Order: sequence, then C-alpha cells, then structure tokens
Amino acid sequence: MDLSRAAWRKSTRSGSSGNCVEVAGNLPGVVAVRDSKDPSGPALLFTPAEWDAFLEGTKAGEFDL
Repeated sequence: MDLSRAAWRKSTRSGSSGNCVEVAGNLPGVVAVRDSKDPSGPALLFTPAEWDAFLEGTKAGEFDL
C-alpha cells in the first residue's frame, strides 16, 4: 500500500522520550501504525473496525500488564 499521503500523528500521551507510535487515519479503508523512531520502516495496517476494537480494548484495560 502507498503510504506517501499518510498524515501521521503521535499520541498526546507519548511524552518527550521519542519512543512512541504514530497513527495515520486519513487513508481510505485503512489505519496505518508505525514506529516513530523508524518512519521509513514498515507500518502495520488495520481496518477501521480492527483499530476501533483495539482502542476499545485498551480503554477497557484488556492489555494491562
């Protein structure tokens, strides 16, 4: 998939460490996620439904250690 038009953004909770992920939700039918330390590296692609399920699970504490 061509990600050249992706509008990447970092979470407001990322802090200043630089260790975070960036998300691009402006692409049709896909949400892209990448490592901010390696912007030219690979990106994970999710459907909007998959991304929404992940966000809901995060908010519900499903991934807490």
